[in-house]
Amino acid sequence: MSGRPMRRWRWITGGPAPATGLALLGVLFAIAVAGPHLARWRYDEVDFTAFGAPPSARHWFGTTQDGRDVYALTLRGMRRSLVTGLLAALGATGLAALVGMTAGYLGGRLDRLLMGAVDLLLAVPTLLIIMVAAPLLRGGSWLLLAALLAAVLWMITARAVRAVTISIGRREYVVAARIMGVSSMAIIFRHIAPNLAALLIIDTAMNVGAAVTAESGLSYLGLGAQPPDSSLGTVIAEGADAAGVYPWTFCFAAGLVVLIVLAVHLLADGLRDALDPATEWRRR
Repeated sequence: MSGRPMRRWRWITGGPAPATGLALLGVLFAIAVAGPHLARWRYDEVDFTAFGAPPSARHWFGTTQDGRDVYALTLRGMRRSLVTGLLAALGATGLAALVGMTAGYLGGRLDRLLMGAVDLLLAVPTLLIIMVAAPLLRGGSWLLLAALLAAVLWMITARAVRAVTISIGRREYVVAARIMGVSSMAIIFRHIAPNLAALLIIDTAMNVGAAVTAESGLSYLGLGAQPPDSSLGTVIAEGADAAGVYPWTFCFAAGLVVLIVLAVHLLADGLRDALDPATEWRRR
């Protein structure tokens, strides 16, 4: 790795904010994957000798009022929330890229049809769509919830991608490729998509935080993960009523949601500065 890619990587890893976000996100993913294997208790086990017990060597994060280990519940919930958020973000950005590039480059009736559909979806409140569709997914795979979140997060990005695609489509090398008979799909993937990489990478990072927050909120309302499974939202919901008496049942899960969103936003800010040509001169 050399030249501009190396400078950008150094900017991401060397700046205090993006480096902190990248490191924090890596630690959270590592804990979500490896943490449950270090626990003595499973998320669905009950310790009948410890109801509402505070954090201790036996239960690192304490127990709930019904005797379940908060550490095991929280880490399982974090893993579910992170994976759901990542898949939803990738799906939303991928769909936005596909629709935006197709509409922006091909134009005509297809552009009007796709953007009309986007406008229609934007006119419907997102929360209403989620609250109507989420109960239908109860008992189904958590992948369906990720798909639902992706379906409500892509529209605004699609409009941005379309606008940039129209601008790129007027450049000389794209016009020359079109005159030479290069297919539309080849032009989109060879010339337009690479120029949209920065926008799409940053959008994916931002969507992870939005999807994690949305998934936790749905689970908090009882529309996401269902018992005995757990999510950060379900752990927060179970501990919210007794937060004043048993704060450990609430604060660890709530703190992890804050840390995930903070890490994603710090990383996204670093990616924006590293990939934005307008800030290239500052890094030299």
